[in-house]
Amino acid sequence: MKQLHKSSPTHAPAAAAHAPASKASKPSRPGPRSWVGYLLREQRLLFVLLGALIASSFFLLRPYLFSLSPSSHVPDRRPLFSFASHTSSVPAGFHPPPRRVVVTGGAGFVGSHLVDRLLEQGDSVIVVDNFFTGRKDNVAHHLRNPRFELLRHDVVEPILLENSVLHLYIIKSGFLNNYYKTNVMGTLNMLGLAKRIGARFLLTSTSEVYGDPLEHPQKETYWGHVNPIGVRSCYDEGKRTAETLTMDYHRGGGVEVRIARIFNTYGPRMCLDDGRVVSNFVAQALRRQPMTVYGDGKQTRSFQYVSDLVAGLMALMEGDHIGPFNLGNPGEFTMLELAQVVKETIDPMATIEFKPNTADDPHMRKPDITKAKQLLRWEPKVSLREGLPLMVKDFRQRILDE
Repeated sequence: MKQLHKSSPTHAPAAAAHAPASKASKPSRPGPRSWVGYLLREQRLLFVLLGALIASSFFLLRPYLFSLSPSSHVPDRRPLFSFASHTSSVPAGFHPPPRRVVVTGGAGFVGSHLVDRLLEQGDSVIVVDNFFTGRKDNVAHHLRNPRFELLRHDVVEPILLENSVLHLYIIKSGFLNNYYKTNVMGTLNMLGLAKRIGARFLLTSTSEVYGDPLEHPQKETYWGHVNPIGVRSCYDEGKRTAETLTMDYHRGGGVEVRIARIFNTYGPRMCLDDGRVVSNFVAQALRRQPMTVYGDGKQTRSFQYVSDLVAGLMALMEGDHIGPFNLGNPGEFTMLELAQVVKETIDPMATIEFKPNTADDPHMRKPDITKAKQLLRWEPKVSLREGLPLMVKDFRQRILDE
């Protein structure tokens, strides 16, 4: 090639034409110095080093990249509180994301104790409460927990929540002048939410659906004896309507529902002046006021400690049965017997004041919990004499703080 370039232009074509055919000469391989010069020329070495750095970074960060993949954020559709082990190829040490649970009324008496248990077992909890009867102090100890959220909202108004919510506990309270609206509109809104996001729905109904019962003890099959226009009817009929709506959404909308009928419950965090008989007696005895007994005091009630109720609600939500289920303690006390237990616990010198009975006050109230025992494997464990001192300790501190 060098000889051709040195020859004159006029002889080059002729020489090329008459030259005998020969094999093309192979290009010479560049030596080591040529490769070094090639890399140094135009900063190509920089690109080589950068590519090596990217490749090594990928292999080093590969486990973390896969743990942050979108597939890890797919909602867990397993039943709540399922502790069954599964033999699969899940890597050792892998922890699924916590289940997301909504508790309406979660800052109230029963709701706050339920929230404690849900967080204790690793769930992620959203509390929705308007603080009408609930108190922020009941859940203040969870405010720094990253798995806890608190929303101030009235369930009478619709609410939008993310689709990853798996379970809705409807724990509602209120005063007589707004109770029916809360039960009807609140239940309707939450059922619509459960249908939209595919969540399981648990309604906390009440033993008041039985009214002033003619059957004793009361079974879930008993339809009740209720005055629909009495002074207590907004409470009784409100819960009965909530049960009706819940079953309508189950049958017509395919919503997975559970219904609990709660009997008288007591324990720490009850409102001091909510009008319930146990809180009335305890608060009055601690304030050294006469305990108010309405009527002759021979009406009977059954009292369960709040931890037993929470265990029953969780068993119901975890199970496969819709209900309704009676959740209460079959131990039956007259109002005079309850007053005597309070006197023994707080002050033997406490006195009793009798007042006229209220309208439509049930004469007897005692749950038949056979169904819950058989299907939920649940029954209360805390007696009144064991649980009442725990409630008294909480009330005493709060009354002193007043």
